[in-house]
Amino acid sequence: MEQERLKELIHEGESAEVEFKESLSLSEPIGKTISSFSNANGGILIIGVTDSGEIKGVELGENTLEQLANRIKQHTDPKIYPSINTENIEEKDLVIIEVNESQEKPVFYRGNAYKRVGKSTHRLNSSEIRKLAKNSGKKLQWDEQICEKASLEDINEEQVREFLQTAENKRDLDIGYSSIEEALRKLDVLRDGEITNTGALMFTEKPQRFFLQSEIKCGRFKGTNMKEFIDMAEFSGPLHKQIDDAEKFVLKNIKKAAWIEPGKIERQEKWEYPLEAVREAITNAVVHRDYQSTSKVQVRIFDDRIEIWNPGNLPEGWTVDTLKKEHESKPFNPLLARMFFLIKYIEEWGRGTIDMVEDCIEHGIPEPEFRDTGTSIVVTFRKSKL
Repeated sequence: MEQERLKELIHEGESAEVEFKESLSLSEPIGKTISSFSNANGGILIIGVTDSGEIKGVELGENTLEQLANRIKQHTDPKIYPSINTENIEEKDLVIIEVNESQEKPVFYRGNAYKRVGKSTHRLNSSEIRKLAKNSGKKLQWDEQICEKASLEDINEEQVREFLQTAENKRDLDIGYSSIEEALRKLDVLRDGEITNTGALMFTEKPQRFFLQSEIKCGRFKGTNMKEFIDMAEFSGPLHKQIDDAEKFVLKNIKKAAWIEPGKIERQEKWEYPLEAVREAITNAVVHRDYQSTSKVQVRIFDDRIEIWNPGNLPEGWTVDTLKKEHESKPFNPLLARMFFLIKYIEEWGRGTIDMVEDCIEHGIPEPEFRDTGTSIVVTFRKSKL
């Protein structure tokens, strides 16, 4: 969240969609507020600010945000994965929790469900719970929803034609369209004449006009920590082009070995990391991320490893170990995943992470490490110790 907007929210005070909490130790009130926001229209919880709007700040440890995210996930039903970030205002650290309206209601916290009444949080009674559950029908996935800020005028027609040509070459797709509008409708990214979030991400010249977070942030660091940059870049524009740009950044910042083998005329070459596996990890991060999170996909390159950070969470019931076993394809953004399938960036078989493991073993480096921080999924490729 931008600092100016945060300052405005604090100045305006608490409301039906904004709540202040002075300390992170107020875990019960924080949990109840998250339940109430989830059962309504969503909201923003700012921790480190008093009820009157005085900025006090909070103390942040190394794992503070991860512990907070895990506590929320553990005690909510259905599990809630809010966006959790920090901001420094007046030299004081604040924790910002952005909660979206839940598609499945009611959301319980420690066995009770809550609602928002003005600036207050109240517990739902049994009849209110039944009514909320009855009225909570299945909603469209985020990537299928209408992008309220985008219109047909924002669509880059050449990008649509390029996409369809690639889909025809890669997948023999021939949708037979007489206009760009008809093509978008047949691709399911235009509903009732309005552009979906997927359409805005794929076919507008700069999706960041609508979703600031839809970028890939890449960094090459000196050594094995993030103290000093050697190279840095942020890639915007249509998502599939971001993936290509991020891959080029990786190639620029890793080494290639070359040697001559007896009896062979051509020089033998090998990159430090298996490029197919790294590209797969970047693609997964872009396709399967949570676009309601304010974080960006990150590619971090160190002397001994590459990390790809994907803002989001695993499907319910999955763990990082699931990624190394046979599993079904369960995309976080089904429509967006379909777009990337059509241009052959993914295959929709649920084998992407298994292929990464096999590619690393074949390349002679350790298996990739998968980590769930509570707010992101991190894939780490490490160099061969040899």
